[in-house]
Amino acid sequence: MPPAAAEPLTPERILEITEEVLRRFGPTKATVVDVARALGVSHGSVYRHFPSKAALREAVTDRWLAKNVSMLEEIASAPAEPAPSKLESWLEALFESKRHKAGDDPELFATYTVLLAENSGVVDHHLTQLIEQLSRIIGEGVVEGSLSAADVPAAARAVFDATGRFHDPQYAADWLLPNITAEFEAVSALVIRGLRA
Repeated sequence: MPPAAAEPLTPERILEITEEVLRRFGPTKATVVDVARALGVSHGSVYRHFPSKAALREAVTDRWLAKNVSMLEEIASAPAEPAPSKLESWLEALFESKRHKAGDDPELFATYTVLLAENSGVVDHHLTQLIEQLSRIIGEGVVEGSLSAADVPAAARAVFDATGRFHDPQYAADWLLPNITAEFEAVSALVIRGLRA
């Protein structure tokens, strides 16, 4: 990997290069020195932005997860779509996003699976954000009369848990099965039908 020092050293640039290093060496062998070498700087320069290897790995994990949150937020905050349709679109987008990450870049996906296990605080925050988006969608449906839930946050958590096979990385091998799309559609339709007013 050629040094990349031509660009200014910013946290974002460090995170981009860290992804490349993780993809190349994996989470157990990649070091801050490898990242610094790829950037063409000293490891002390990296530590000025991220005080430890753990902080760097946590930031990389957070950056990766934040991409999903942003994409799903566009669906959750779409103003004119009825809540049941929005919920269906949100669940489908979450599944497709996770499935594509696992299929398009399996090395980095495997790396993130390891990092996710290490960074439970980052993961917990990510899950909270996703369930909060679901809560808003379901809450909108309750207000507009298209969905019914006595306890919106509990319903959001139940929807997230019920569809876990289609977004939890531990089920990534299932996402390659030939009938997985039909199975996802059956589960999401059942969940949405159960919430209809």
